[in-house]
Amino acid sequence: MAKLEEIIDGCKEGKRDAQKHLYEMFSPRLLAVCLRYTKNRMEAEDYLHESFIKIFDKIGQFENKGSLEGWMRRVTVNTILESFRKTSKYQFVDESGITIVADNEEADDQDEPEMGLGEIYELVEQLPERYKLVFKLYILERYTHEEISKQLGISVGTSKSNLARARQWLQKRIVKKKAEMEKSLWEI
Repeated sequence: MAKLEEIIDGCKEGKRDAQKHLYEMFSPRLLAVCLRYTKNRMEAEDYLHESFIKIFDKIGQFENKGSLEGWMRRVTVNTILESFRKTSKYQFVDESGITIVADNEEADDQDEPEMGLGEIYELVEQLPERYKLVFKLYILERYTHEEISKQLGISVGTSKSNLARARQWLQKRIVKKKAEMEKSLWEI
């Protein structure tokens, strides 16, 4: 198997075998990124293929500074966001003037049942669309509010507000889910 640098150089030269190697190396991880933002596998695969077209087209811009995978993830997420903007899939509300008050509940109760990562992910998928996209970009992709603002065409305040609302929404659902889990333990 060729070294990654050789594969990148081959892709920059437009060599099909190098492109195939790069696709085989990174498509599973990038498909996972696409699946975070779509409702089904077919749509995710469409985004994956569209992303690789852009990756192969723009690979000359990759300067071996930082992670190739990180750069490819960024291209993939930007491809998805570009599609969202074109189709107006998400409507954002400027809530930057709204104050959000956090609940004062204790989260460190040792007797509370634990939730698995899968259960938390299910709750994230239930977030209202305008909150879910900002939450995923900020938490999972580690975009800054400034980057989110630029990518989605919203204000930084709206990005921050949507993230805060997403966290608040999730916190309420997690507390409710834990209460349901605790109740079911007592019914056994």
